[in-house]
Amino acid sequence: MPVIARFYGIIIKMYFNNHFPPHFHAVYGEYIGVFDINSIEMIEGDLPPRAIKLVREWAEKYKDELLKIWNEQEFKKLPDLK
Repeated sequence: MPVIARFYGIIIKMYFNNHFPPHFHAVYGEYIGVFDINSIEMIEGDLPPRAIKLVREWAEKYKDELLKIWNEQEFKKLPDLK
């Protein structure tokens, strides 16, 4: 699974040819969360609240790019959260 971004120990990944809704995966140590790109809500997983907040903040900034990656199924590295 391609790594799209890394920040504060969180790794953002996305599978291609995957099931709907459009989503990405966030990995933080032993914790994993799946986030819907459209709503930026965690739809599955067990990330701690602080990690969820950071992932949502990052995803809001790059929502259009995430949807483009999902729709075009072409890997692109995105900037980290700063």
